[in-house]
Amino acid sequence: MGSYLLLAISAFAAGLINSVAGGGSFFTFPALVFTGVPSIIANASSTMALLPGILASAWAYRHDFKKSQDFPFVPMLIVSFAGGIAGALLLLYTPQRAFDGMISWLMLGSTLLFTFGPRLSPILARIIHIGPVALLCIQALVSIYGGYFGGAIGILMLAAWSLFGLKDIHMMNANRTLLGAAMNGVAVILFIIAGKIWWPQTLVMLVAAVIGGYVGAHYARRADPRYIRAAVTVISAAITIAFFLRHR
Repeated sequence: MGSYLLLAISAFAAGLINSVAGGGSFFTFPALVFTGVPSIIANASSTMALLPGILASAWAYRHDFKKSQDFPFVPMLIVSFAGGIAGALLLLYTPQRAFDGMISWLMLGSTLLFTFGPRLSPILARIIHIGPVALLCIQALVSIYGGYFGGAIGILMLAAWSLFGLKDIHMMNANRTLLGAAMNGVAVILFIIAGKIWWPQTLVMLVAAVIGGYVGAHYARRADPRYIRAAVTVISAAITIAFFLRHR
């Protein structure tokens, strides 16, 4: 019961912060691993547990979703589906021992992206501009990473789109949420087919994450995302250090 309580609390926190600042997987994935779930199954189960919240966010952004004449949405959606499938297959064919050795570095990379990505993106946007082909190539790489692990994929997409020249943050968030749901959704289908979801743990986290997302959405306008992001950064850094110490 202690393990399920920890999973429920972590998922509630993940749903809550996802609705404000993102970074929910920093809570759910480590919680599953630390309660004894094998890392590959934990990764797949975490993705499944957070997917309904992502879909709910996509629905919430429906009024902000609008096509930009310069933004190749349909090709981006196709690339996101294809990349999500490729990343999920790559995860499924990764040996458990090899993935265990990569966890600490994946967590470190995601934490650094989450922490410094929003600060570096405006600076890069002033000196670098990319075209549609480069944008699709970057989206393909992000989608593969999203299907494989997925930490901080929203930040990666927003950073790439700012280099492309997009400035409407509401339209960007709407597209980010929808494309993130696409790559995670196809990945989850493959994880279910492969039997890599541990359903008792996942269902507990799914319900808790939805509740957390609802509470977070209700209070999101009162919360300062900067403080939420700072707290997530500290917690994810501590968890990353714990993973490194665990695999010494």
